[in-house]
Amino acid sequence: MAVGAVTGTRDLDALRSWNAHWRGLRVAVLGLSMTGFSVADTLAELGAEVLVLSESASEEYARLLPVIGARLHVGALSSVPAELVDFDPEVVVASPGFAPHHPVIAWTRERGTALWGDIELAWRVRDKVLRPDGTPADWVLITGTNGKTTTTQLTATMLVAGGLRAAPCGNIGVPILDAVRDPSGFDVLVVEVSSHQLWYLSLQEGSEPVSPFASVCLNLADDHLQWHGSFAAYRDAKAVVYQHTRVACVYNKSDVATRIMVEEADVVDGCRAIGFDLGVPGPSDLGIVDGIVVDRAFLEDRRTSALEITTLDELAAQGLNAPHIVANILAASALARALDVPPARIAEALRSFRLDAHRIEVVATAGGITWIDDSKATNPHAAASSLAAFPGAVWVVGGDMKGVDIGDLVAARGPSVKAVIVIGVERAPITEAFARHAPAIPVIEVDHAQTEDVMADVIAAAARIARDGDVVLLAPAAASFDQFDSYADRGRRFAKAVREWTSSSAPQTPNETGATDGGGADDHDDLADPSGR
Repeated sequence: MAVGAVTGTRDLDALRSWNAHWRGLRVAVLGLSMTGFSVADTLAELGAEVLVLSESASEEYARLLPVIGARLHVGALSSVPAELVDFDPEVVVASPGFAPHHPVIAWTRERGTALWGDIELAWRVRDKVLRPDGTPADWVLITGTNGKTTTTQLTATMLVAGGLRAAPCGNIGVPILDAVRDPSGFDVLVVEVSSHQLWYLSLQEGSEPVSPFASVCLNLADDHLQWHGSFAAYRDAKAVVYQHTRVACVYNKSDVATRIMVEEADVVDGCRAIGFDLGVPGPSDLGIVDGIVVDRAFLEDRRTSALEITTLDELAAQGLNAPHIVANILAASALARALDVPPARIAEALRSFRLDAHRIEVVATAGGITWIDDSKATNPHAAASSLAAFPGAVWVVGGDMKGVDIGDLVAARGPSVKAVIVIGVERAPITEAFARHAPAIPVIEVDHAQTEDVMADVIAAAARIARDGDVVLLAPAAASFDQFDSYADRGRRFAKAVREWTSSSAPQTPNETGATDGGGADDHDDLADPSGR
């Protein structure tokens, strides 16, 4: 591996403002996804000298880079390109798809070059647009193995209902640097952060680290072990979300790992630990009492009283009563309450909130069978939540397991399903797990290599098994890229096959919103391409 000497003498700790001296700084940007382009565009606007390196580039981004004044190198990154060595970067900013063991990341760290992610860069230039009082927007950071996107959307919706200018951004699909540079400005940025982004954030140095107003890790379970190398490394990355939090560290009382993260975090003096779960809350918690969602954390007399936010009946009327969704609502409510949003405004936000497509979405009900698309359940922990919400379902499972063992999930939930339909290129780990832990459950493999055929066969197999009152649940417990373009593509194809089957066999009842399809890009937690695509 070629290693060049670091020749830059720039004081990087002085680069803590949009108005700092960025001009001429040599920055290599790894990856040309939405995140990578937002990084390059920001740095070019600051006057830095930018070299973007990616294994592939869309026609649009390749055309735009020279327009903004950045250079592009497209080619294999399995070894360090000579162009990068010759460029001699003072800073490398990597897209989240680049794992710690990637050759270019290893080269960067070995030579002692500063290695940032997009979150650190955004924090350094967060004063680009200021609030009326002259301060930059507050940040709320949200992570967890599952529920990040829903909680981010819920929190932003609640803050807006409370009169704040808030925007969801980060891993949710809108790069944080685009939000920071939005000329309209915001009071609060609600930032979804993946474990990949948090690993890069763990490398930050200097006098002004990222310091969110409030933060939460929703839960922790095996995921992304190939990227991080071990569960311990994955856990340590997630724990970074709480570092330097100023006002409220929100944690899941039902997940001891998140409590330990808070206990071990280096936070600002006066920061509070706020718990949530589906049980009766303690004096600094949010929870449920007699079917009422209550706040016992953000009121003066929290030892003897509580504030009502909403009820489980009201959430059920909105299709928001699945246990894992209620947990997300509690977490989002805690974050909103930390920012002084009144309970009545939170309740108002919940009355208008709808889950995204591919998140426990009822595609159709026909012939007494309910077909549910939870393609966003891209790991076993997420699938476990769906299976708990729909016991006895015909379970459609499989895909790219990302190095995670599905055995524990099958042992816990497999015996209670009616049947299992296994998709994916590598199905043996799932079928073997059922043979060990739930041998009485019917197992059907769909072995089509052609993407166009997969879901048609799934629906045909499910229709042969399901009866009046049954649920057919797509909760793959795996990423999608072995057979599909994204989890959204997987969900769309499932919904299309359901519609085709129901239109030919029985009257269809659409879900309440009338939606049976939806878009949306994969978040970084379903990314596998080191180019950042």
